[in-house]
Amino acid sequence: MRVERGEVFGFLGPNGAGKTTAVKLCLGMARPTAGSGQVLGAPLGDIEARRAIGYLPELFRYQQWLSAAEVLRVHCELAGLARREWPATVERTLEQVGLTERAADRVGTFSKGMQQRLGLGVALIGRPQLVFLDEPTSALDPVGRLDVRRIIGELRSEGVTVFLNSHLLTEVERVCDRVAIVDRGRVLAQLRLADLTSDRTVRIRVSGLAEADVPGHASPDGNDWRVVEDVAPDDVPAMVADLVRRGGQVHAVVPGAVSLEERFIGLLGSGG
Repeated sequence: MRVERGEVFGFLGPNGAGKTTAVKLCLGMARPTAGSGQVLGAPLGDIEARRAIGYLPELFRYQQWLSAAEVLRVHCELAGLARREWPATVERTLEQVGLTERAADRVGTFSKGMQQRLGLGVALIGRPQLVFLDEPTSALDPVGRLDVRRIIGELRSEGVTVFLNSHLLTEVERVCDRVAIVDRGRVLAQLRLADLTSDRTVRIRVSGLAEADVPGHASPDGNDWRVVEDVAPDDVPAMVADLVRRGGQVHAVVPGAVSLEERFIGLLGSGG
């Protein structure tokens, strides 16, 4: 699996698929038992590479007696920023995540969504080249989710790579360039989001043939529906004729895009 610099990459899978473990490996928080990898061109766990990485864990928690501004100042120091840069960095970050008016408030008074916003701000301290976001919108209301999408878009425009763990597939569809779908530690597929909305996708409803003899993957709609991707419109009649020749009954052929949720469920149901 390869993530290009400057892209927003979604990492999707059911609970227990290995998503968080993969992030910990990339961050150097866990050691691989086999294989190897690189982050920002350096081996996993490289100290210099880690200095250029921001990270938002799924559950961001901090000492409750600190204020939002104090938390950010702590991370300015951890990031090695010159002390003269701290005031401007803290002010800019608070504005970026929508916490300017709560700068002096203690973290213990924050809602889950506000703590998540603060955690996102911490991940952005020091202008990282790569940001890992683990469920960044799970605790946010619709306005907060819109803000996160805006921030991710700004990071992309600045050439920052964003690695996004999320189970909110509609959010992923809105912001990601590509996604990987994983299950039980294995990458089932890597997809470009633009390809899911292309005119090279059709849905077909076929009966009378074994599942393995029908192209594409199962649709979550059930009832013998299949989703076939990357098929040219001119090739659809030949595909239908071939299914009929082999004894299948084709009840319907519907052109159209497939959602990420449909692709996700289809891959997990078929095992890739």
